[in-house]
Amino acid sequence: MTADASVPEQLTVDLGTGTGPFHGGASGTLYGLYGDGVPGLALVEGMYVRTVTTKAQDGVQHPGGDALEILPAFVAAGGEDVYVYLPDFYRGFPYEWPGSGGEEKLAGFLDVVRRQVEHVLTLGAHKSHVVYVPFNEPEGNMFGEGEWSYDGTSWRTDPNAYFAAWKATYDLIKGLDPTARIAGPNTCVLYPEVRGFLEFARDHDVLPDVITWHELSSPAEVRTKVAEYRALEGELGIGPLPVNLNEYAHNYHLSVPGQMVQWIAAIEESKVDADLAYWNIAGNLNDSVVEGTKGNGQWWLFNAYGRMTGHTVRVTAPHPDTQYTLQGLATLDRGKRQARALFGGTDGAVDVVFEAVEADLFGESVHIRLQEIPWTGQVGACAQPLTVWDGELPVEEGRVTLPVSDLDAMSAYQAILSPGGNGAAPVAPSVVWRRTYEAEDAAYTGGGHTRNGPEGSPSAVDRFATSGGHHVGGLRTGSDGVLTFDVEVPKDGTYDVRVFANSHNLADLVREQGPTNVFLRVDGADPRELLLPLGYKWAVWGHTDTRVELTAGRHRITLAAQDPELGVTRGDAVIDKLDLVLRGEDPTALYEAEYAALAGGAVVSHAHRGASGPGAAVLPRGGTVTFWVHADDDGEASVTVDVLGPGEGLLTVDGEPAGRVERGAVPLFLTGGVNKITVTGTSERLVVDRLRVGPSRALLPSTSYAAETGALTGTAKVTGRTYATGGKAVGGIGRGPGNALALTVTADRAGRHGLTIRYSNGEQAPATHYNPDPVCRHADISVNGAAPDRVLFPTTFHFNNFWTLSVPVTLAQGANTIRFTADELPDFDGRFRNQHGQRSAHAPVIDRVTVTPLFQEPRA
Repeated sequence: MTADASVPEQLTVDLGTGTGPFHGGASGTLYGLYGDGVPGLALVEGMYVRTVTTKAQDGVQHPGGDALEILPAFVAAGGEDVYVYLPDFYRGFPYEWPGSGGEEKLAGFLDVVRRQVEHVLTLGAHKSHVVYVPFNEPEGNMFGEGEWSYDGTSWRTDPNAYFAAWKATYDLIKGLDPTARIAGPNTCVLYPEVRGFLEFARDHDVLPDVITWHELSSPAEVRTKVAEYRALEGELGIGPLPVNLNEYAHNYHLSVPGQMVQWIAAIEESKVDADLAYWNIAGNLNDSVVEGTKGNGQWWLFNAYGRMTGHTVRVTAPHPDTQYTLQGLATLDRGKRQARALFGGTDGAVDVVFEAVEADLFGESVHIRLQEIPWTGQVGACAQPLTVWDGELPVEEGRVTLPVSDLDAMSAYQAILSPGGNGAAPVAPSVVWRRTYEAEDAAYTGGGHTRNGPEGSPSAVDRFATSGGHHVGGLRTGSDGVLTFDVEVPKDGTYDVRVFANSHNLADLVREQGPTNVFLRVDGADPRELLLPLGYKWAVWGHTDTRVELTAGRHRITLAAQDPELGVTRGDAVIDKLDLVLRGEDPTALYEAEYAALAGGAVVSHAHRGASGPGAAVLPRGGTVTFWVHADDDGEASVTVDVLGPGEGLLTVDGEPAGRVERGAVPLFLTGGVNKITVTGTSERLVVDRLRVGPSRALLPSTSYAAETGALTGTAKVTGRTYATGGKAVGGIGRGPGNALALTVTADRAGRHGLTIRYSNGEQAPATHYNPDPVCRHADISVNGAAPDRVLFPTTFHFNNFWTLSVPVTLAQGANTIRFTADELPDFDGRFRNQHGQRSAHAPVIDRVTVTPLFQEPRA
């Protein structure tokens, strides 16, 4: 860390002033879950999602997100409540509820509500997780002034029709299920007229069990409006009732850790639940999840937030309640002797000052680990947070000052305080050197150049966040354009090159080809083809990565639409920026046990000198420590559980038993993206120091099988796909079990294997609103004739864009037959089918299947 020439701003964390138990309510999601497995269970659990708001079962507002289909897996992932938007049974926004007049419309709606409650009553214990939302934004929808309203009169002007409809719906639900919970009024904002609604509801015994409204304003308004509502409760003699702000934040904020930390701080301080707004596609936790199994920077921010424990403490920002400035939140866990602070929202240098640092808890010095959670785009995967600094600082009169320089306003930061003085060696920074080069500042030669923007900003929150605010177009079919970045690096080494880019999947030139290909050269040599990310709209950013060898000094990196050796660009891309990064030489990722999630009586101990960090996790029999681990790709990784002293334990990966804890590295199959690795103590005491994850040592035999070599029946057929392996894949699987692909795969030994399916899915349903509506396809996968398992496959945005999805299967030793079929799912009661193309009858296009043991054969 280096001192800044100017006086830095100061964020003060007062560990002596508690503000209540940690709540974790900001990690809710609107339409963030599509179905069981989309997103992956580890992504939902590791984001610590408390609440989900979604559509009524079998609704036709959007594909996926059917309340009762997502509920069991959500509860299994630790979720609390599913808020059911009952009007989302209908198409359109405003809702297109049928009927020739208000009374007929309401009668039809009440029939929908009745069926929903009857469905829920079949769920057994799961029904306690359901919360009914009778009306959504009623002032602009069913009881507004538009053509689809009850009578063309806004309830804010004349509330009688709305109040009567609320009472009728409330009484119907409670009559069918007296234990049911109901939420409302679910207005766009906390209007003054909500007072009248609450008075009516109080006087007629139809008060909501949960108060909901949308907060699409700013973090400052969260604090203000929650305080206003609490004051209103006092005036009316009701409550206090739980509050859920079930839509918050805008496109410009979502995916950007430095902006989202400001919202999280306000929501946590207010001790309410809140759900991220749904502006784009369903099933990716509101632009937190990439390819179904990978997290972006926003996901890792919520993972850090969800792992806070203890009590929140007072945090004073230099500009309180001012959006787009330095803000933060913090917790103190006395049992762990650990404090955590999340902060961000500004560039430059800041001082994070911890006050009331008790000597009894932390000693005369504190160990601090400072991490950065970077912005990686809406569809750009992110590895675990970067270590920026690790070391010890003195406690002076109960005060510790952590100077932080070179902050990025788009990043969030986490500082973890522990007792110092145990002799832990500092961890080296994850990054040795890095620079960002904006595409709008690069030189462009050739035709077709466009400088696009400005994109999202505080005055244009409906647009997407973009580095520097602008981006560049011109690399497209028929172009001769070249974008040139002049760079300078400090030393010889292997550098990561990360190109932030986007192609809109439905743009004319992109629709033809799929991913846009461009050509990278360094100083005119070493040509390579890059496939740039696809997105659901323009300026939805992901990244394509490669590595280059550079000598110290100046170099020229070009992105071109033509290359004399490799070919020409097909498609249409925009480029946001180029990041150049020099990392440390050791590729091993470190995860400290004292910072991990503990359960079952496991505790943090700082009594182990020689531990890798400031402490260790002590597990009793049955105690657990859980690590959220990133892997770049599906396949083998070398995993080491470092333990101190004797003790025994078991290891699981995403719920799959992986054997006992060994002294030394073991090969484990990890899913590309986020993996949940848990150590469970099986002896009286097991001291876990850390988890280390390194590259493959090729100890798990892996075999790939081209889909076109399988047995095809019915409509299944080999089809040409440019970016499939060998240019061929198999489509036409589904719309009945007779249209199938069967592959024979060989296993060296019996047991659990990872089945990695390389696939594409470009299906998209017609929409009646601003949300694109991509459809998850599914495959019913049967092994050796057993009953099939249904697996959902997220959109890849184009049938020529291939991703991988791994599922665990049990194979016999020798030859095994794996069969893929599909058919359209009926509605919940089995009587009807979706009429709007929102439930696919087809499996994805399958390119190849790779089989890998999940772990080594257990030792004798």
